[in-house]
Amino acid sequence: MANNRATKSGFAAEAQRKINSKYSEELAQECLEWVSSVTGLPLNTSGDPDNFFEVLKDGQVLCQLVNTLIPGSIKKVNTSTMAFKCMENINNFLAVAVSIGVPSQETFQSVDLWERQNLNSVVICLQSLGRKAGQFGAPSIGPKEAEKNIRNFSEDKLKAGQTIISLQYGSNKGANQSGLNFGNTRHM
Repeated sequence: MANNRATKSGFAAEAQRKINSKYSEELAQECLEWVSSVTGLPLNTSGDPDNFFEVLKDGQVLCQLVNTLIPGSIKKVNTSTMAFKCMENINNFLAVAVSIGVPSQETFQSVDLWERQNLNSVVICLQSLGRKAGQFGAPSIGPKEAEKNIRNFSEDKLKAGQTIISLQYGSNKGANQSGLNFGNTRHM
């Protein structure tokens, strides 16, 4: 880890390794290329975790991204490198992303990016935002978002469905406990 935090050990280190193993350089590169194409910024689009972190850590690029999608959505982008200003940029980005329609389970905590704790969740958030970008005239990335498929059943169909016993409920035909013994028998 190339940050200024103490190295984790034991269970925390194992948990961090598991989180880091989910990171995909290909998806990260796709996200950075998308961000560069939407914003017009000349970014280093390598999916390497170090580069991904360096490009996005201060939140300025993220703020420019949502301001490109929805002009004026973030009034003031902080250019300071002070931690709380950078985290404010990241939080502003997240607030706009959620307001656009990115599900909260696909967002990340600001410390996931700022402290480099979970870069995969940042990739997931950018992909989710990328699926919504088409609504704003920007190119989109990732799989196409599913559309609602509402089904309307008549009252007769619903009643007919209640009379059917599905095999998913299982069957207890012929079930008994004969022949089952756990452990040793009790000798008296």
